[in-house]
Amino acid sequence: MKTEEVDLSTLTIDRSRDHLPKRRRAPAWLWVVLLALAGLAIWLARSWETAGIGVQVATVAALSAASASPVLNASGYVVAQRQADVASKATGRLVALYVGPGDRVTSGQMIARIESADMAARLAEARANVAVAKAALVQAKAADDEARLDHDRKRRLLDAQLISSSEFEIVEARRIRAQAGVVSAEAVIAAAEAAARSAEVELANTDIRAPFDGTVLTKNADVGEIVAPMGSSATSKAAVVRIADMTSLLVEADVSERNLDQVRIGAPCEITLDAFPDTRYRGVVETIVPTADRAKATVLTKIRFVDRDARVLPEMSAKVAFLSAPRAASDAPAALRLAVPGGAIVSRDGRSAVFVVRDARAIETPIETGAAANGLVEVLGGIAAGDRVVVNPPASLQNGDRVERHQ
Repeated sequence: MKTEEVDLSTLTIDRSRDHLPKRRRAPAWLWVVLLALAGLAIWLARSWETAGIGVQVATVAALSAASASPVLNASGYVVAQRQADVASKATGRLVALYVGPGDRVTSGQMIARIESADMAARLAEARANVAVAKAALVQAKAADDEARLDHDRKRRLLDAQLISSSEFEIVEARRIRAQAGVVSAEAVIAAAEAAARSAEVELANTDIRAPFDGTVLTKNADVGEIVAPMGSSATSKAAVVRIADMTSLLVEADVSERNLDQVRIGAPCEITLDAFPDTRYRGVVETIVPTADRAKATVLTKIRFVDRDARVLPEMSAKVAFLSAPRAASDAPAALRLAVPGGAIVSRDGRSAVFVVRDARAIETPIETGAAANGLVEVLGGIAAGDRVVVNPPASLQNGDRVERHQ
């Protein structure tokens, strides 16, 4: 069979798209929405990874085994034993106030000033009066010298019988008056100098100074207000600031009369402040006030802090646990016991555990527990003093979860 040859050069491809259906492009706003949703998804994923579960955290406390259990509990307040409402000694308008609440001051430091123009004018007048009195003394002494010379001359004339005795008596009386004039001028000087010193004191009283080293607690007056000595006026401010010596802070607690025999001076105490419930301060009974409150049937007891903490402030609420006497100093030292709040302990497969916070993650840590008292549970092993544990962990908290401490 004969095959027909075909000229391939005559074949062409029709590249025209007119016969094809047109594809519709997605609108630009749709791409923007899709990109925004993708970014939001990424952000939520990262936030989920980095955000932690809000938890309450407490620090593992180290308790001395030498301390006995509490024998009595009481409540009270932190009170500064050295505290003063600093007022002006003079009445006037407050023109300057150099301190505010929280500022530390030293004894004698100027903390405020009242207007002093009238006091300064009074001092200038008093000093001028001193100068006038001194000039009068010079004149009196000159008159006395003149009277003395005349007296001596007339005495010689009387001795020579050149004048009568009556003439001499007149000269002698003038001499006595001159001497009295000197004494009077000296007294006037003394009075003028006393008035000048009084004016100096009044001027100095326009400067209000700190009576002792301490910290300003409150500011009770503002610049421009009239201040006066304490209780001298019902229409003016009295105390400008209140200052307290923060080293004199004690806890004042009322102890029932029937329990007073369980408290003695020098006995150890444990102080807990409502502001810092996870911190326990060592204390010692400083004073048992020798009088009772008839209405409440209580006796005021003052407890001194053994350990100072700058966070402790006057008027904070406090709870005091009076402890039995510690071991004698001759006894061998005992190891420290560890304790955590009871709410920090969870049960896992019949064992006790706590969530220790490390690197912002809750690490489930098995522990051995001991005795419980006053909301604390003794820990015999598994954690160390200073570790931070989660208190009242949520049921959903798992080992390794990221956590954030509640503020």
